[in-house]
Amino acid sequence: MGIINFDAETMAQQALKVWGLQSARCKLVSAVENIVFRVEPDDDQALVLRLHRPWYHSLPELISERQWTHALSDCGISTPVPVQALDGRDYVLVEDSVSGEARYAGMIQWVEGEMLAYTIANNDDFTDHFRRMGNLVARMHNQASVWDLPPMFTRHSLDADGFMGPWPFWGPFWKSPDVTSSERTRLECLRKTIHDRLLQLEIGPATYSLIHADLHPRNLVVDGDRLHIIDFDDAGFGWHMYDLAVGVFDYRGHPRFSEIVDVVLGGYREIRPLDTESAALLPMFLLIRTLALIGWLADRPEVAKPGSARPLIVGALHSSTELGF
Repeated sequence: MGIINFDAETMAQQALKVWGLQSARCKLVSAVENIVFRVEPDDDQALVLRLHRPWYHSLPELISERQWTHALSDCGISTPVPVQALDGRDYVLVEDSVSGEARYAGMIQWVEGEMLAYTIANNDDFTDHFRRMGNLVARMHNQASVWDLPPMFTRHSLDADGFMGPWPFWGPFWKSPDVTSSERTRLECLRKTIHDRLLQLEIGPATYSLIHADLHPRNLVVDGDRLHIIDFDDAGFGWHMYDLAVGVFDYRGHPRFSEIVDVVLGGYREIRPLDTESAALLPMFLLIRTLALIGWLADRPEVAKPGSARPLIVGALHSSTELGF
């Protein structure tokens, strides 16, 4: 877990009072970026209390996230179920009086089950799980590509500038402390090259809409016969192929990686068209994911181990050479 420089427990207790749950058991389960607690009322379903990082999303952006997850749920896609405070608010602002740290707190229902990543790791015959993941991503894109956005809806954009602009959404990867001076020059050139490539891509409902943007198997929970999606924190507007790249990213070194990709894309095509030209962009979006993670680590030194970006940097430069960038 990351370093917490404020009294998260006291802030959680403030939030629990607003939900009328001050007598509930509350256990810290994650402190990487958002601070996450499991809340156990005496005679009711377990809940998740999240203290959202203050610099990442505004209140309108958090509300917009819930609007999308609600719309996905209306289409039969299993997404976080919100729990409103006693006064009907989705989010309440809580503050640590000593440090001055203030965060929006939100509550959702806890979902029992196993992360899809664990299910895959413990099952030699895992192809059906990847096919279902491809199905699910396609269903999300079907919904997002035709959805009429509510008034005042606002989320970030993972477009050419969002990924490869001077100030990428997840941080300037070429300025990572793990990058050498020669590597920085190469990465700066690579940023410009990919930026130009992205500018040439279509931005329209067939290829670009709201995406989850972090839909790897650790953000999918196997609950019986359903796949439940968690953690929409990174969700914004972007290319559909990025969602698919994220889904297979962690398996790049797997001996059956090519098969995994084929199964995921095949599952996607069972639900939604995906032309050969779009599918051919997968290697570039895998590279973009690598660069985004380098920037993410550089921008969050409190959660990154020294040198942890080195394998990503080496891999990114190798991939860029293979792609001819």
